This record gives sequence, C-alpha cells and structure tokens, in this order.
Amino acid sequence: MYREILGMKDKLTIVKVGGNVINNPEALESFLSDFAALKGKKILVHGGGKRATQLAADLSIEATMINGRRVTDTPTLEIVTMVYAGLLNKNITATLQKYHCNALGLSGADGNSIQAHKRIVKDVDYGFAGDVDGINATNIATFIEGGMTPVFCAITHDTKGQLLNTNADTIASTVAVGMSEKYEVSLIYTFEKNGVLTSVDDDTSVITDIDSPKYAELKAYGIIADGMLPKMENCFDALQKGVSKVIIGNPTVILNKQQLFTTLTL
Repeated sequence: MYREILGMKDKLTIVKVGGNVINNPEALESFLSDFAALKGKKILVHGGGKRATQLAADLSIEATMINGRRVTDTPTLEIVTMVYAGLLNKNITATLQKYHCNALGLSGADGNSIQAHKRIVKDVDYGFAGDVDGINATNIATFIEGGMTPVFCAITHDTKGQLLNTNADTIASTVAVGMSEKYEVSLIYTFEKNGVLTSVDDDTSVITDIDSPKYAELKAYGIIADGMLPKMENCFDALQKGVSKVIIGNPTVILNKQQLFTTLTL
C-alpha cells in the first residue's frame, strides 16, 4: 500500500528457459529447483522446439524451418500444442510444485493472457505462426498477487478460437513489456551458453555488457548472427519499452551462482 502511495513498483522477474536445458532432464530439474528458490514475484516462459521436432519426426511429420522459424501447418500446430501446452508445461509445473513453488501452467488462451494474430503473409507463409498483439496484464497480475507463479508455454490465441505457435523469446519480452506498467521488471533469458559469445566454441568468451551501439557493431561484424538475432531484437525492444534490465546467461545466473553473463542496456 505504501509503495503504491509513493509511486513505487514491486519487483517482478521474468525468466525464459529454452535451448538444450529443456531437452536435458537433469539440467531442467536443476534449473527448476533454482527458479523455485528465486525470491519475490516471478513468471517463467518456456520453449520446447527440439522436443516438438522430435515428436514430429516420430510421427513421420517433417518439420519445415525458414530463417530459423518453424512453419506451422495444421499437423504441426497439433504437435506443438500437445508438447508445449501439454507435456512440457505440465511436467514443469509439477516439478515446481515439488519444490514448493505454486506454479500455474498457462497458454496465451488461458485467462485471455496473450493475444496474437496469424502472421501476415509477405515473402513466406509461416502457417499458424502467431505475432503477439498484447497481453492481459491485469489478469496475469491477479495470478501473481494471488500467490501463484505463471508458467507460460509458446502457444497464444487470436481471440477467435484459433491457437497459434509463437516464438517463446517474443512471448517473454512482450510479457515483460506489458507487466512493466505494474511492476519493475527484470527479464532473464537462460540457455546452455554463459551469455553472448564472441566465439561459439569458447564458453568463456562472454561479452559482459552490450548497449545499442555495440550491438550494431557486433551485428555488422557477424559476431551476433542467425538464431541470436531475434533474441537480441526482442531484448532491446523490451528495454526501449520500459523493462528495467535484461540479462542473458546460463541457468545458474538466476540465483547469482554464475558471475559470467551478458547484461544489455540501451
């Protein structure tokens, strides 16, 4: 109450987990244990693309990727919904409950939390890929203030009954921006590397601080390229729209166990 009177915001940490962490049961268990121990209000966003690709292969459904993004036809949408919103999301929430974190597994359709539209066809038709329009910050805050920890998968909806496959990094940054109206938000992207690297083969070559001019330089020299580009674009977009801090590193960074990571600033 006093914080509201003084115009102060509670802190909220939003963590996105993906990459090989999701596909490694031991690494995922360790991460979820640390995430559960993280103090304060928090949200978890998870991907799971490799697991979906494996299931598609098991079912003899070929996964099509263009520019690092999945083309989502009807069979693929069914698979990613089963994997993201079902198997992975519920295993993650169950494990968090094991560590006494009252997790609430959600897709964007649940509580009308994340609204999106089918990506407009320009050069490439990505099928049922969704681009986010906005979030329902009030409903998400209700979950948080009720003592729950939202766990979002990479499935959104168009408010007309259509589920959509949406990039998990984009969901994390969009939720962070939307919730920054109500909270002081820190956004943490975790994956198997220690941060943004000058050499992908050297885990110690972490670039510890990147601002907008340095990002442009690293991109021009091809040091930041391929799949890291959309992640970085999401990060800087979030900073420009009110997110307080963005960190990229391996999962240990959420409890400050690892001092080697990348901090992004404007």
